[in-house]
Amino acid sequence: MMFGPPAGGGLGPGGAQTSAAAGLPFAGVPAELAAQADAILATEPEHAEPTVRFDPVNRDRRPFTLRRFLGAHRLALAGAFVLVVFETLALQAGGVLTQQGIDRGITPGNTGVLVAVAMIYVLSVIVATAAGAWRVSWTGRLGERLLYELRLRVFAHLQRLSIDFYTDERAGRLLTRMTSDIDALQQLFQDGLVNLAVQALTVLIVTVILFALEPTLAVITVLVIVPALLALTLWYRSASDRSYAVVRERIADVLADLSETLQGVRIVTAFNRRRQNVVAHRRIVRSYRDANNVTARQGALYGPGADLLGAIAQLAVLLVGGRMVLRGDISIGTLAAFVLYLTAFFAPIQQLVQLYTTYQSGQAAVTKLRDLLATEPAVAERPDAIDLPPLAGRVELDDVHFGYQQGVEVLRGVSLVIEPGETFALVGETGSGKSTIAKLVSRFYDPTHGLVLLDGCDVRDVKIASLRRQLGVVPQEAFLFAASIRDNVAFGADGAADEDVRAACDAVGLRDLVDRLPDGLDTFVHERGVSLSSGERQLLALARALLARPRVLVLDEATSSLDLESESIVERALDAVLEGRTAIVIAHRLATAMRADRIGVIERGELVELGTPQELRDLGGRYAEMEATWRRHANA
Repeated sequence: MMFGPPAGGGLGPGGAQTSAAAGLPFAGVPAELAAQADAILATEPEHAEPTVRFDPVNRDRRPFTLRRFLGAHRLALAGAFVLVVFETLALQAGGVLTQQGIDRGITPGNTGVLVAVAMIYVLSVIVATAAGAWRVSWTGRLGERLLYELRLRVFAHLQRLSIDFYTDERAGRLLTRMTSDIDALQQLFQDGLVNLAVQALTVLIVTVILFALEPTLAVITVLVIVPALLALTLWYRSASDRSYAVVRERIADVLADLSETLQGVRIVTAFNRRRQNVVAHRRIVRSYRDANNVTARQGALYGPGADLLGAIAQLAVLLVGGRMVLRGDISIGTLAAFVLYLTAFFAPIQQLVQLYTTYQSGQAAVTKLRDLLATEPAVAERPDAIDLPPLAGRVELDDVHFGYQQGVEVLRGVSLVIEPGETFALVGETGSGKSTIAKLVSRFYDPTHGLVLLDGCDVRDVKIASLRRQLGVVPQEAFLFAASIRDNVAFGADGAADEDVRAACDAVGLRDLVDRLPDGLDTFVHERGVSLSSGERQLLALARALLARPRVLVLDEATSSLDLESESIVERALDAVLEGRTAIVIAHRLATAMRADRIGVIERGELVELGTPQELRDLGGRYAEMEATWRRHANA
């Protein structure tokens, strides 16, 4: 049974929210800025259409690590390392040239040698500068390519995960994976790893030069200073490992609270919870601050401690080296070069301290991303899944049991058959399991026991994409994206022509709305459709379902949040959507259920009554009682 003739107009008073006079947010470029905008766009580089590969089954299931992630770009990294070698050798040539300039130029008064040394020194600076510039450009492009791939990989995995994951996980925490965690890796890729190579190579080269210049002084430096520095570094590594893991947790809490508050800002304002929210957010931010203070204190101990060890090393070298110069064991140039290289030995170590902080932040982000990428979808597509053949529309639940939590069943032994083209309504108290049945038919979840069949095919045996093409869902709260009306209606039908989009809008009664909007189908619908009334959003959701042409349609309390006038219009629009389709209507209001072909009554997870509306009235059971109560309230 259908719901009556389709509406031919808008929503009356509710539709006024979308008119330009009502303040519809402006989405275009102001005329006075159009020329400047065009000029900016003209400078943008052209990019080919991206090649998108998304496989819901086959993916890289190896643990996400920096080594494995970077290994795919080993040749590019090798090129960066070659540039690092050239840059480091050129930078460290200054000490040797200083020695030669003093011992062979200044001391004997040989101006030619001094000029030659100066020219070679200038050349080494030019080479170091050129190699550094090339290295920065090279690693910058490589880092952006790495992050591009990582962002796509994380986003694709988020698309792959099941509904239960998003039910259990806070949205703000997920945002940290795509924002602060990847930002930490960006800093590590573009600055940390390459600079780590530069500084580590510098320490290695300088160590070799120190032993070549004067082994005795080098041994004093290594035996006296390096063990103490190593012990200090090991302490800092252990302490900062723990501290940065806490920092990543605290920033996730900050973003999660911020996201939740912004999404619920209307409720916050309505209940005047702004002050309480500020207090709660202050506590969360304070925890984040305290976690950062711990890492700052650790760095404050390590950095000056390493400086002190460096000063002690220089003092020891000057005392011992000065005596050696006085005895004639080494030249002044050798001592000057050794002191210069000693400074160059400890300066990279100081840089490594800062880089280790960057590394720790990046490693903590890697751990979070590894956990996310290791999460398997609860509703997974089997490797041998088949394409769902064209449906006639028969839906069957065979002894279905299900629970969202282990040991707590929401549905217990539900069995029913919905025939092709039938409009079937499910009614019952809140929490009885009506919407759970809709989620199982839509395969948002899989039953813990029993079968969900479409035309005799177990939904777990078919490819998810083929299932989605023939099964549509209209939720209680119609979600609209920040895009045009055309894009929102055609969301489930890629490449739909404007004529088809307009026909779908006309069929559900949106012609007047589209015609009176300033840009028609191009009118921008802001995030979540805030510029439209709830009735208009629901009609757009119905138009979207109609354009996708599903064989089975699930309406999960699609009219329960509407006023009576909007509800009557939406119900009339359902006629066009449900024609020739199997429909499962989760009914909050009995007025909707009474128009269905058959009704199932769900109570405490069990199907207690099943039949046509008249059969259930004659039965005098739970449905008859519900309808009698509804009529008394309607007539009151």
